[in-house]
Amino acid sequence: MNIEMIEAAAKRIDGHVRRTPLLTSPFVDDIAGRRVFVKPEALQHTGSFKFRGAWSAVSALTDNALKAGVIAFSSGNHAQGVALAAREHGTSAVIVMPADAPQMKIENTRALGAEVVLYDRATEDRDEIGARLATERGLTLIKPFDEPLVIAGQGTVGLEIAEQAAELGANAREVLVCCGGGGLTSGIALALEAKAPDMRVRPVEPENFDDVTRSLEAGEIKRNKSLSGSICDAIITPQPGDVTFPILKRLCGSGLVVPEEDCLRAMAVAFARLKVVLEPGGAIALAAALFHGDKIEGDDVIAVASGGNVDAEVFQMALAKYGDDV
Repeated sequence: MNIEMIEAAAKRIDGHVRRTPLLTSPFVDDIAGRRVFVKPEALQHTGSFKFRGAWSAVSALTDNALKAGVIAFSSGNHAQGVALAAREHGTSAVIVMPADAPQMKIENTRALGAEVVLYDRATEDRDEIGARLATERGLTLIKPFDEPLVIAGQGTVGLEIAEQAAELGANAREVLVCCGGGGLTSGIALALEAKAPDMRVRPVEPENFDDVTRSLEAGEIKRNKSLSGSICDAIITPQPGDVTFPILKRLCGSGLVVPEEDCLRAMAVAFARLKVVLEPGGAIALAAALFHGDKIEGDDVIAVASGGNVDAEVFQMALAKYGDDV
């Protein structure tokens, strides 16, 4: 992985992926006690940053691979990104999804033309299922985070952050990133290493699913004990990737671990003050900026709001519990 791969991905996705802004609000700044710049990838096609990596990977396939089709495994955001990228490239997609994924994500993936294969994330191995189906059907497997072409696509978020921060005069020392397997986090870290080396990426994870934080502390990959049971479904993965972890270890600061309730609070703030809809996992970096400022350095901070594919019930719960507080 290197900056040249990210810049090549930026050329491939140009004109197909939205350049999301950096948003600010004085109300958000007041809560955080510093200037907060929010990168709302929830406004991206399919509602998350995942479309960047999906387009990057699918657009690099050979004609024969496109003719055969692609397969991916995902709790929903990578699923939708790959489904749309495949459809726009005129190929088929099979998506392996956990049965307890938000229903909206499952329905949207099917609506984008993909075949959805459901599995039990507590008892079945999605890697095994994906590899088996790929072999049986001759499909190209596009992994959600541990794939260089996907990481390169996610790294384009970092290219935009570097340019936009300079334009807006954001003197942020730290960039907070919602982190599952580390594809987005490592891609942004690589981009900023080259384009804004004064910025440091901090992975942000939910309590009890902090494999990246623990891995960084230990200097080696650590696995989550459980793979289900969090409203932050978008960023729940077994462990950091073999490709992503060395990048995270070399470039990132220590991880931040945030309670689920703070994610719901951040969702309410984003809706009220930024007019942006976020899902819990997509709001976790903003939650860290808003409610865990004692662990962050600098007068300014950048938070990546990675996705907004939330079921209505969860979103209503966030507003009902915390809407009056913001």
